Amino acid sequence: MFFPKEIEIIEVGPRDGPQNEPVAIPTEKKKELISRLAKAGILRMETTSFVHPKWVPQMADSEEIAHFCKELGIIQIALTPNLKALERAIVAEVPQIAVFVGASSDFNKKILIKRPPNP
Repeated sequence: MFFPKEIEIIEVGPRDGPQNEPVAIPTEKKKELISRLAKAGILRMETTSFVHPKWVPQMADSEEIAHFCKELGIIQIALTPNLKALERAIVAEVPQIAVFVGASSDFNKKILIKRPPNP
């Protein structure tokens, strides 16, 4: 059996945790979490998602979080669930992008054409 000599654990808490909360977590609290993780030695982490804020209001501060991570000097990964999200992440100069793909073609087609509700 093959065992790798090294592994990398990528922290996703700064992105995954807040997006599931019913109430938005203040941006400053997110920055504090990211700073503490960086001080603990995690220098590459998934910090935010560029999902449309109408779908996930907790991620409305994605650009600010991206800018903060750049200043902090960590390698951030941002989740981009569609092309528009990817474009926003590129403009924000996020160095690494995460995408997700569903297990079924039908799901993937629905995700690509699904649009946020009109306000």
